[in-house]
Amino acid sequence: MKLVLTEFLTLDGVTQGPGAPDEDISDGFTRGGWMVPYLDEVFVRRTSEWLDAADGLLFGRRTYTAFARDWPAVTDPRDPFAGRMNALPKYVVSGTLATGIWAPTTVLPGDPVATVADLLRRPGRELQVHGSSRLGDTLLAAGLVETVRLAVAPTVLRSGRRLLAGAGPATALRLTRHEATDLGLLLLEYDVVGAAPLAEYDGVTQFL
Repeated sequence: MKLVLTEFLTLDGVTQGPGAPDEDISDGFTRGGWMVPYLDEVFVRRTSEWLDAADGLLFGRRTYTAFARDWPAVTDPRDPFAGRMNALPKYVVSGTLATGIWAPTTVLPGDPVATVADLLRRPGRELQVHGSSRLGDTLLAAGLVETVRLAVAPTVLRSGRRLLAGAGPATALRLTRHEATDLGLLLLEYDVVGAAPLAEYDGVTQFL
């Protein structure tokens, strides 16, 4: 399978609590629900296409717990995502969970890089990380992520958990698709192409 990192974030990189004020209030976060004002038909259509490519969903424990609480309660047949989110195989990287509560779920104990690498050897299309920014950061730094998909909201929060805030090597990406909605969302897709080339600086900046 191919590992894809899918994230909703603000212009200052915050990924925490996009869907509701009480979605994730950990660490005293009070600015949740920031994504909702920017949702429109283009966003739904494009993210639905992204989800169509998934053969499995991968989570860290924190995001899994929130999704497992909320998604099974969405039973409206008109919801564009609930049926697929609830039916797809779920995998959660955790050293504390014994079993999953959102069927079908497989708990992946142990080192996240090693366990996910083993999972990716299975046949299939995309294994998608949704949310789970810390796990996504770890897997990108380890070279396991092949594609990054972002929905960037035109807002700055100045607080909250951020994407790609951990240590790791510099990484180069190639933009393969981009789209702006009428409400100002940027929908971006990148392929990960390897180590980022870093230019040497000799004290003189030249624009040639």
